[in-house]
Amino acid sequence: MNELEQKAYIFATIFTFSNRLQALGDEFDKKFTTKQWLFILAVSRFKEPPTITEVANFIGYSRQNAKRIAADLQKAGYIRLQKDENDARALRIIIESECIEHFKKRGKREIKFLEQIFLGFNAELTGSVYKGFVKMEQNIRAMNQKKSLP
Repeated sequence: MNELEQKAYIFATIFTFSNRLQALGDEFDKKFTTKQWLFILAVSRFKEPPTITEVANFIGYSRQNAKRIAADLQKAGYIRLQKDENDARALRIIIESECIEHFKKRGKREIKFLEQIFLGFNAELTGSVYKGFVKMEQNIRAMNQKKSLP
């Protein structure tokens, strides 16, 4: 396989991996979908409670999709949406203690899940894939900022 064919394979495989990982993730925990898990993970990465828009931008979801996920999580009691003190239009996301406890309990299972996905990877291979994904992310961000495709 030449380099162009390898790039095309990687590009297509990202989508099939995404679909398969989402299905596995949805089976992993019946309380949270994979998209909800990613949403909670993104919220937890902020020092202060983020807005729905901030989380949507961080993950790459549309604001509408992020708002729907937030509404479902709030209805289940895992997060609380609170109006921003300075901007009444903005909703801040606060993770509830029940959600935090749930994710603490599944921590060891998450590690086993990751280990199984990366079975047979050594540090060198993991590092190479990581560097490739970081570079790809930089390229995608640059393409999004330019809003121009070849």
